[in-house]
Amino acid sequence: MAPQQKGKQGTKGAKQIVEDNKGTLCFYRNMSLGSAGASLLVNFIFFEISKTAVFMSILSLIALGAAYQFMTFMSRPKYSETGSLIDSGNDLNMEGGIAEDVKDLIILTSGTLLLALISNYFWLLLLLAPVQALWKLWGNFIKPWLSQRNASEESEIDEKKQRKMERKMRRNMRCELRKY
Repeated sequence: MAPQQKGKQGTKGAKQIVEDNKGTLCFYRNMSLGSAGASLLVNFIFFEISKTAVFMSILSLIALGAAYQFMTFMSRPKYSETGSLIDSGNDLNMEGGIAEDVKDLIILTSGTLLLALISNYFWLLLLLAPVQALWKLWGNFIKPWLSQRNASEESEIDEKKQRKMERKMRRNMRCELRKY
């Protein structure tokens, strides 16, 4: 067992990122092709072909292909004319990045393809992808935008209240000075 490091996690070099990205792409390509191949083979050999199965299989294959191509595009390294590495591309294994969401989409779609062999109701699992996208859109963009707008309105109100209080204080000071 390797000793655990304390503190900040070490950074990866550009060549290490390129190698890790190749491994990640290979894993998710094999997952996509394996689940799609198994699903299509079993579905079209052993089961009756229905419009729902054909449509949802095509939709799933398009989603898998688009997600894999997007990951490939994100992680494409750039080399100079001499062959030295200029840019390693995005790190697909970075936590919290968009690549994590794309990997989740591949896992969801692959699992749905295999579970749909049991029952066509498992196709409904694909609805989790847009639900998650809307949830992230709400949490990352819409809610902060709304709260920022409300905070600016509150600061304007606070400024008005502050000026009003200052005027009252000046009036009270004048009244106090007149008494003496």
